[in-house]
Amino acid sequence: MDLSAIQTALRDQHLDGWLFYDHHHRDPLAYRILGLNEHALVTRRWFYLIPAAGEPRKLVHRIESGRLDKLPGGKTEYSSWQELEARVATMLADRTRLAMQYSPRNAIMAISLVDAGTIEMLRELGKDIVSSADLVSQFEAVLSEAQIASHYAAQEKLDRILEAGWKELGQRVRGAGTNEFAMVEYLQQAMQHEGLVWEHGPNVSCRANSADSHYEPSALNSLAIRTGDFVLIDIWARLEQSGSCFYDITWTGVVGREPTAREQLVFRTVRDARDAAVRAVKKAYEDGVSIPGWQADDAARAVIRDAGFGEWFTHRTGHNIATDLHGNGAHLDNLETHDERLLLPGTCFSVEPGIYFPGEFGVRSEINMITRPGAAEVTGRVQTELVRV
Repeated sequence: MDLSAIQTALRDQHLDGWLFYDHHHRDPLAYRILGLNEHALVTRRWFYLIPAAGEPRKLVHRIESGRLDKLPGGKTEYSSWQELEARVATMLADRTRLAMQYSPRNAIMAISLVDAGTIEMLRELGKDIVSSADLVSQFEAVLSEAQIASHYAAQEKLDRILEAGWKELGQRVRGAGTNEFAMVEYLQQAMQHEGLVWEHGPNVSCRANSADSHYEPSALNSLAIRTGDFVLIDIWARLEQSGSCFYDITWTGVVGREPTAREQLVFRTVRDARDAAVRAVKKAYEDGVSIPGWQADDAARAVIRDAGFGEWFTHRTGHNIATDLHGNGAHLDNLETHDERLLLPGTCFSVEPGIYFPGEFGVRSEINMITRPGAAEVTGRVQTELVRV
């Protein structure tokens, strides 16, 4: 935990403090940001206040009095619920405007972790509870230079693997044959050989399965890939080292034929939507204007809507990327949520609009961006036309 940096951020946002609260590990963000043991036994409520200035304050149950001992600040203990509420009131007596892991109307689910009852108690004490969403982005999603370098290292490896994967797919289709899961296994082996790690996946889907944006092929449900098929490959990985950043891309193509006019139209629409979001982010950074995630989503969604495909774009435009594939920074989203979090300098995120026709095919084009003060850039190769295998 960087106490000085957190207190500076609190003053910049005109907050009196950041109040952390947990019970039974309901708030994993608190453990990551504060640097606490994520596996410690926690069966009683604790509070930790980082004020905008001055010494932090702890409130812990007497039978778990050591849970916050590694953190700076004075400690107070409680046993009964009445004592808890009285000590919370004392702890916060000189603080009114407090950030917590709270999101109005549960707009940002990953941030909305404090229970309603605790918020009610604090409001009865006269506290103004505001969302910590931008603070979480700053202290969870902003990457170090080493992490940014790790993203580019993963990018170089994964771009090569994907290019080789398309060639392998074509050779197998023209030879002994292949299926979605067999190609997943090929990509997994290639990633392992390159020293990469990943969560689940990757995803290789053909024909109607490409219209299922979260399809996961397995040995039991995999379709054979044949000449004439439309294929989508979504692949992601990071270096096998602590704190490394993911790289996450999606490409689409056709096997043994030229794309149809409809496939071309849908791909161009998705590509243009992707590029519209990229331009919106780049222009904001060039102009020195803060851009929230929802605005980048709107830029992409407008292209697809104006082309008449709006109802078939059924997910957000992008997600934060960090040490977790889906990180805790701002998403490019004004569909599933209204994400008002800013796309902060030093963060990474995907741009991946898609159009999906159930029972037919789906197109998604996914690239990653990294932002720096005054500039934003796309990382890795950018698909400009459908792959011909």
